[in-house]
Amino acid sequence: MQAPKTGNTKKAEPFSWLSVAKPKTSCDIINEARSVLRTVRTRRPFTPTGNQRKLFGSGSSGAPQNRPPSVFSLHASSFDLTESRPVSSARLSPLDHKPMLITSTKDEDSSVFLPKPPADAAEVGRVSSTWAGLFRTASLGNLFSAKVVPRDQNEEKLDSEEPAMMVNSLGSSSNCLAEQRSYTSFNDESKQLLHNKHISRSGSEDFTKGTAGKCLFQLRGERSVNSDGRFADEEQQFPCDQMKNPGTNSSQPRSSGWKRRVTGLEDETRINEWEEEEVFWHVKILPILRELEKIEDNIENLCLACTKLYQALNEGNMLGKRCKRRNVLLKTLYKLVDIDSDPLCLKLAKIILAMKVDGKNLLSACKLAFKICRNEKNDCIIQNDRLLDCLLEVLRTEDLQKNNEALLYCMGAVKFMSGNAVLLNEMVNKGAVEMLLQLMKQINNIKESDTYFSNLSHFLVQLTATLRNLADLPAARCQLVCSGAVSELCVALEQRVSEQDICTYIVRILSKLSSYDDFCAALADCSRCYALFLALLNKHQKQQDLVIRIIFILGNLTANNNQAQEQLFKEKESINTLISLFQTYCELDLNAQTRDHDREGKGKNHPKHPSEAEDVLIKLIRVLANLSIHPSIGAALAAAHPVVELLVTVLEYKSVSDCEELVINTVTTINNLSYYQVEGSAVQDRKLHIAEMLLKLLMSDNMDGVVEAVRVFGNLSKYHEVCDFIIQKKIYRFMIVLLDSKNQDVCFAACGVLLNLTVDKNKRGFLMEGGGIGKLVECLQDFGPADWPLAGLICKTLWNYSENITSAASCFGEDTNTLLVLLTSLLDEKLVLDCSLDREARDCHKLYWEGEFKPVAEKLLDRVQSHHSFLPDGPITPS
Repeated sequence: MQAPKTGNTKKAEPFSWLSVAKPKTSCDIINEARSVLRTVRTRRPFTPTGNQRKLFGSGSSGAPQNRPPSVFSLHASSFDLTESRPVSSARLSPLDHKPMLITSTKDEDSSVFLPKPPADAAEVGRVSSTWAGLFRTASLGNLFSAKVVPRDQNEEKLDSEEPAMMVNSLGSSSNCLAEQRSYTSFNDESKQLLHNKHISRSGSEDFTKGTAGKCLFQLRGERSVNSDGRFADEEQQFPCDQMKNPGTNSSQPRSSGWKRRVTGLEDETRINEWEEEEVFWHVKILPILRELEKIEDNIENLCLACTKLYQALNEGNMLGKRCKRRNVLLKTLYKLVDIDSDPLCLKLAKIILAMKVDGKNLLSACKLAFKICRNEKNDCIIQNDRLLDCLLEVLRTEDLQKNNEALLYCMGAVKFMSGNAVLLNEMVNKGAVEMLLQLMKQINNIKESDTYFSNLSHFLVQLTATLRNLADLPAARCQLVCSGAVSELCVALEQRVSEQDICTYIVRILSKLSSYDDFCAALADCSRCYALFLALLNKHQKQQDLVIRIIFILGNLTANNNQAQEQLFKEKESINTLISLFQTYCELDLNAQTRDHDREGKGKNHPKHPSEAEDVLIKLIRVLANLSIHPSIGAALAAAHPVVELLVTVLEYKSVSDCEELVINTVTTINNLSYYQVEGSAVQDRKLHIAEMLLKLLMSDNMDGVVEAVRVFGNLSKYHEVCDFIIQKKIYRFMIVLLDSKNQDVCFAACGVLLNLTVDKNKRGFLMEGGGIGKLVECLQDFGPADWPLAGLICKTLWNYSENITSAASCFGEDTNTLLVLLTSLLDEKLVLDCSLDREARDCHKLYWEGEFKPVAEKLLDRVQSHHSFLPDGPITPS
């Protein structure tokens, strides 16, 4: 609104609503943003949840024959037993002969073997603690040591890899070993150990006295080891009771001896670790494996045994590839896969993955996890067994290109888990968002010419689908913003522009996140996204689920963001792309509506929700409405005849009862465009036809539609032809009735139309019909102090109406006194400006009062009080 101003020499014209001939004040800009140019909001596109969990959805665009299957059979034969062999980074040289035992002829019964695992748990604990104590003693006092010599490292048989081992033992006075005398063979897969004890009588006596015995263990062809763990050829350190190897030079430098001693200590450490693992294996692990082999039909006991096995492996630090007997362990687990039980398979998958298998076994284990997660009913046991940790570890550590198929099923299992709210939160807490973005970045860095580029498409589908689910969580959204997800998602979208599934999932992620201000701002700052979205729209124009989300994103970007509006508008062929989409989906909607009308004649009802074509049009028109907020873009769109023609077409074939949101968005966009009075305006050319279309909306019972139609009439009533149409069709009566509304926006829009009608002195008499003057005074009384722009609009209407006043009574009738009192009180600054408001609110209140209301109200009050028939200077014109 323009602030009124008197003219002394030239007769001014009456007020009109929203004159744009003069520069706008701050009040004008605020008022116009509120009453004329408005953005449009709409719902986010709805994505229904699939009835079944599949690797690829039913709507996937990829050819089924080229996709990995979601359903498959999995058996023990699916695993590769030869891969289970442990890998060691350091191997000792192989022997060309079998190790020999050195035994004492005096003590024939002194040979000691590893104890047979006791049957009960208490005995297990006792033996285990005894061995632990023994190892501690050996470590502190160097009472014994051993040399581990594996067999031929090139030998590939399962039973050929365990090393032979000579373990020193203590005499009968050592209470931890004397109880066990018999050797037990555990199973045919276990590698047998050779043990020997050689202890002298004096050594036994020294040990019982607390002195370290001089124990000696020797493999044929190897150097002997003293009881303190050092090699016997270190003559300078042990002058007594030493065994020197032939060829040892006594004059060797001391540094060489130190080097040998360090090597000896390292070897001893490895030997001790090997001994501890061997004991732990036979005492803790092997009984559980036996239990697993014995139990056949009792799933509950099998699951319990698997739980104990995982705990024992973790306790003994045997997870991963460190366990020397992992082949025996895995071979036992693989056999159990044939048992059809998801709870059991869950336990098996967790242990197998924790053992760091690779190759075919990694693929089968990931398939096993995928199979379990595919069934939504298993979510509860998955939560309790923490399978997610194992899967995330696989994704973090395994080579993506080398294990593409295995990681595909692993990622698919994680995607299924992300459909569960509890597991979804767990993922965020475990850093899944950053890890997935790192994987996406890794894929983005692969060149399109690389063979792996196309191979990783299926994996990227699962990854983006998981991110789509994670985007629902506030914590995940924060991490996505902070981790630079916008850039990586746009790169992936640009590289995979021809792959519809990936594009759809990424666009779904952006669609969700663009509803939030922080992410929307980050996306708006990514200048490459606008051209990218337009390219996708051109390439996938008839893919509704993809198109609708891109349009929704563009609507979010252009809402109240001038920079985004400019960037989109300046992109090459941007408006033509939007027009092309508009035409395509308008035709689809028109054809669908024709079919629906035929069905209605046969007793079928119109659907309550917007159709796919309607939904695209709703969001597309929203983009146009948002763009029209920008002054230069709005003026250009107002002159774009194809745009206006399409909007009018929607009003022609679509009623508010067919699709409320579509019709109201269309009218809002026309309202925005009708604001611009530019040369060649398509709205101006079609103004009467638009008025006829709006008349149907005015007659509806949809109040939101009515208000939007009245706003358009407020802009179009600036034209004499439209004013004549309003008078001819008695539309002014409807506007007067709307003044009774308790809604300020409705009253404001109706009063704007009445203001423009009063510009023509020949049409002012209509206000006397239906009590128009009284309703205006009532609106002033009800809304004046709370809405100064509306109060100013009412005063302007009364000012125009009373231009040729002869007496106040004849002009305003019985409302004269009320109007005088009301204007006097509203012009009292002390009464109307609430002192209880804070300073900022008070200043804003005063700004509107002084700019919108006070100038015209003072002149109207003077006119009414003077009771003159006319004022010499004529009506006031806005400044």
